[in-house]
Amino acid sequence: MKLLARCLLLLALFAAIEPLTFGQEQIAPVVVKSDRHVDAYTLPPDKLAKAEALHTIRTWLYFIGIAWSIAVLILFIKARIAPRVRNFAESKARRRFVQAWLFAPPLLLLLDALDLPFAVYSQNLRRAYGLSVQGWGSWFWDWTKGELITLVLGTFAIWLFYLVVRKSPQRWWLYFWLLSLPLIVLLIFVTPVVIDPLFNHFEPLEVKQPQLVPEIERVVKRGGLEIPRSRMYEMRASDKVTTLNAYVTGVGASKRVVVWDNTAREMTTPQALFVFGHEQGHYILHHMWKGIAFFAVLFLVLLYLGYRAINWMVARCGQKWDVRAVGDWASFPVLLLLFSLFGFFVQPMASGFSRWMEHDADIYGLEITYGINADSSQAAAQAFQALGEKGLVYPNPSGLEIFWVYGHPAIRDRVQFALHYHPWEEGKPPKFVKP
Repeated sequence: MKLLARCLLLLALFAAIEPLTFGQEQIAPVVVKSDRHVDAYTLPPDKLAKAEALHTIRTWLYFIGIAWSIAVLILFIKARIAPRVRNFAESKARRRFVQAWLFAPPLLLLLDALDLPFAVYSQNLRRAYGLSVQGWGSWFWDWTKGELITLVLGTFAIWLFYLVVRKSPQRWWLYFWLLSLPLIVLLIFVTPVVIDPLFNHFEPLEVKQPQLVPEIERVVKRGGLEIPRSRMYEMRASDKVTTLNAYVTGVGASKRVVVWDNTAREMTTPQALFVFGHEQGHYILHHMWKGIAFFAVLFLVLLYLGYRAINWMVARCGQKWDVRAVGDWASFPVLLLLFSLFGFFVQPMASGFSRWMEHDADIYGLEITYGINADSSQAAAQAFQALGEKGLVYPNPSGLEIFWVYGHPAIRDRVQFALHYHPWEEGKPPKFVKP
């Protein structure tokens, strides 16, 4: 009955937006760069109505998605699906490494298949509201590639986890954490070089936006950095989305700044320079390493809580669930359930940490472009207005929403901060960029 209700809900939501999506040709957008004066983040009435509707749907989807994931895992545990797969894997192979490749992929694929309606609906939602122009064939191919990567990395992680659990039943939470740290850094290192190009096309920014590179180099030079042109890329996001973005990715030799082609094309040079300055802020303020450190500590805490909780649950209900021990493959859904519950409650901590870093990057972006942009505050406010307007960002989220799930400060607050941050006019020293 829960599955039926879930399907009916998805169909109802799908029907609500379907007429906006199908049977329409994709029309190339007319690029109009706006430099109108911004005093506050606002949306015209038509976009405000869309943003509010989209915000409401996404809020419901967030909570329904969490409830659905927990319900699926409970179903897996009570129906003893993992023990069935475990029995199959153990009957076909004696070596634990081979068993992992017989156990993990079917289980992961089944879990992701049950989440596929969510992913399809979310993509349809983005298409309906004009945030995505990606065709369904391309989208499903991206989903398939993502699944293959997940199956390979996930299976290896599951094999390693249970190897550690069986070797050290009392200290696995610590030893697995120690082993995971270099693997996380390695994954962050290879992602921009190996994984990202599987999903998007990257070209040197110097080739695609040659007029922008010298201006960016002014910002780089003022920050005392050496970011070679070879580490500045444009991502061809316009093949898939209409929104604007830029980001810093990678570590060490793979570290790079990426500007979406939509951003470079649809923002004025001062606006684009602020966006780049913000991303340079992440670079120079070492946010990548701070983020790794923060989430590593959080991961350690979650592993320890998981260790205490799963030992109790398996001792209490293991026989009923056909889970022999914590080191049994079949304990995997129980562990996922615990991490889903813990993850929900630590979400505000992760969101708050992310907002802190994003706010500091905003400050850096304002300071580094002061004197380069004629009006750095107005350029930043215009950039935020463009980001919000293109992304249909709702102007009035509640304080609870911001606290719980927002990884960035609300755009309305970012605009106001940009407009009123003038330490150089108030006789105060800038926080990061010295005059």
